[in-house]
Order: sequence, then structure tokens, then C-alpha cells
Amino acid sequence: MPTRHRLFDLTRLKLQPLADRAHDLDFVPASCPARTAPTPTASVRPALAGVAARLAAARERGAARVLMMGAHVLRSGVQPYLLDLLRRGFVSLVAVNGACVIHDFELALIGATTESVARYIKAGEFGLWTETGRINDIVAAGDAEGLGLGEAVGREIARGAYPHKNLSLLARAWELGIPVTVHVGIGQDIIHQHPNFSGAAFGSASHRDFLIYAAEVEGLEGGVVMNLGSAVMAPEVYLKALAMARNVAAREGREIRRFTTLVCDLHDLPEDTRAEAPKGSAAYYFRPWKTMLVRTVADGGESFYCRARHDESVPELWTALQGM
Repeated sequence: MPTRHRLFDLTRLKLQPLADRAHDLDFVPASCPARTAPTPTASVRPALAGVAARLAAARERGAARVLMMGAHVLRSGVQPYLLDLLRRGFVSLVAVNGACVIHDFELALIGATTESVARYIKAGEFGLWTETGRINDIVAAGDAEGLGLGEAVGREIARGAYPHKNLSLLARAWELGIPVTVHVGIGQDIIHQHPNFSGAAFGSASHRDFLIYAAEVEGLEGGVVMNLGSAVMAPEVYLKALAMARNVAAREGREIRRFTTLVCDLHDLPEDTRAEAPKGSAAYYFRPWKTMLVRTVADGGESFYCRARHDESVPELWTALQGM
């Protein structure tokens, strides 16, 4: 029985070319550095130096090295550092939200991304850009082949005519055979507005990515999970996947207890983050703290918090990993 309620008719929408959009971030050529540049060693925060040592040890033993992040990381111009960490094996899986895919795709296609919400929402133009909607067709085709969402878009950029694919995290990961898992919430991303969006394809492909992510978490004993700037997606996806992995490990006589977590964000947390914030306080609802820094490492793991912008924390972590 179909829904009793009226649906929005997507065929009424008007889409416009990206050439007509004013971009808040133009990464070509100056905004995104072409090369990595080390941070003075003395300026590397202790938390990042500690995580660097644990990443090197995890790589040596073949344990999971998971990088989770929000879209602002890609907008901060740190792609060269992230691409080098992938190349050198310090990351075994990247987990992102849907907005990361959009920024990565637009950067690869036109070398620019990000629109002014305040400007374009007034006329109902926000997010309705023709070329960006191509992601929907890429995901649908990839899902039909049994690919994950990140895998499908990464393959397309790597193989296709994208003038700035050197900026693409998804393309480089696909070339290296490193999974990029994309965890979407339908209605949260601009491409969900487009008439060619398929909720079935995105749900199927993103669920496949979740299972890829959970399989990687099975190898987390002795490993590292890093969360750069994701307040909801990263801690929630990580929590459920860890529960699944521990459920299976317990029945196989294994443990997933001794691993390291890192959270990089701008919240002003206390120096000692090993205890939860009191219930009722605003900080209690900051999931990365209670989930990633306290609860899931309480029986053998360790956690680190770094308060810094992404254009500071990522280069510092990269610097700390030099020579390892």
C-alpha cells in the first residue's frame, strides 16, 4: 500500500550549471598546497606525537588504522598530507560523510567547491547544481555492480576526465586499494535534492560501506581510530561497528580492547578526558568525548584529544610520522 501523503514532485526543480555558482573555496592554484611542508617539531602537540608512535606500531603489526572525518577537513587544504599518509600505509581505511564526497568530487572536477548557504537559499538555488548531481548516477551504477559508495566515486574520478583529480582523496584511495566508506543520512546532502537521486541505491551502497567499515574494525586490536571533526557520524558509526566486531570476537575467543583513539576538534575539553562530562551539561552530548575518549577504551585502550584546527592538526600529525 503506497503512502497516503503528498510527495514533493522533483520534476518541478530547476538545476543550474556549476559555472554559474560563486565558490567560497577555490583550491586552484594557491589555496591548496601542492606539497607537504613539515611543522617545526617543537610545535607538534604531545597528543599527536603519541598517536603517531601508535600508528607506526599499528602499521608494523598490520592492525587497523582508521581515519574518520567530517567535510571541513577537505575544505582546509590538507589533501597533500592525507594523500601521503595513505601512500605510506598509515591509514588502512577512511570513513567520511556524504558531504566529503561532494567536496572531493567538485574539487576533482573544477578545482573549487563550497557555496554560500546564506546567498543561495534565498532564491531556492542552494545545492541544485547540475554537474554535482552526476554523483547520483555514479553511485547508482556502482551499486548495481555491488560496489560501495566510496569505491564507486573513487573509481570514477580515478578513471575519468577530472582535471584536478590530484586533489581527490577518493581517487587516490581507490588506486591504492584502500577503502573509503561513506556513511550517509538521506536528506542531509545537496545531491539528495536532485531528481536523479535514488534512495535505494544510496542506502544499499552506504550499507555496504558500513559492512566494509565493520570488517576493518575487527582488526582494531593494537590499532588506531582517528576522528577529525565529526561530531555525530564518526562516533555513532564507530560505536555500532565496534559492538558488532566485539560480539563476534567474544564468540571466537578473541578480544578487541587494546587500541588507541584520537579526537581532533575545537571543543574546549578538560585536560583529563578520561571521565565523562556530567549528565545535563552541554558537553555530555558531545559524542566524540564520551564514546571515543571514554567508554569504548575503558577496558584496556587509551585515548588522546587534540584541540586544533585541521590545517594545524593534520600537518602536525604528518610531521610526527616523518622517519617512522
